[in-house]
Amino acid sequence: MSEAQDRAWRELSPRYLLDIPRDEGATSVHPDARLEPEREFGRRARLIVEIGSGQGHAIVHAAAQHPHDDFLAIEVFQAGLARTMLDADRAGVTNLRLIEANAPEVLASLLPEGAADEVWVFFPDPWHKQRHTKRRLVQPDFAPVLARALADGGMLRVATDWQAYAVQMRDVWDASPELDRAFEGDWAPRFEGRTMTAFERKGLRVGRHIRDLRYRRRDRP
Repeated sequence: MSEAQDRAWRELSPRYLLDIPRDEGATSVHPDARLEPEREFGRRARLIVEIGSGQGHAIVHAAAQHPHDDFLAIEVFQAGLARTMLDADRAGVTNLRLIEANAPEVLASLLPEGAADEVWVFFPDPWHKQRHTKRRLVQPDFAPVLARALADGGMLRVATDWQAYAVQMRDVWDASPELDRAFEGDWAPRFEGRTMTAFERKGLRVGRHIRDLRYRRRDRP
């Protein structure tokens, strides 16, 4: 990490970073650990969860724009989390918390079932080489894990600049019995609540098409 990121990690972690009980790995989540969003944020509010928040550009911007909602960023890389905390502090954001952990474990057990009003998956690593595609986050067994965390009627928002991964994710979500398409045609319109980052601008400059997807959680029986 840079000197500024290292300082942010030391000084801002108590404010933003949640202390998660671990299992065996450094970014694991103990299966008995439970998160109480209302306790962590000190209020009851809509909860938006971003998986793989990177350097936090999207979620910090959204948290600053929507102070009446609560935001939870899940990321495994400390440098990205430190940058997120640094930007959040500069923006005066107080409705944001961070978790350094594997997202599937957070969604599967740490979060209460139905806790998230929205889940965002923006530009996940495409692992574009054929021999690496099995490492992609979005696989058939991930769909029920994500659906568990979504509230009835909650929204899943996805974006990628990698066509093959976009098709794979659409196939996975379409096959999920817990999710319904919330768009018409092949792709959803761009989510206006997603700030345009340097990464997305670069993708557009080199001719990549940004693909958005949007799904709604079906009501539980």
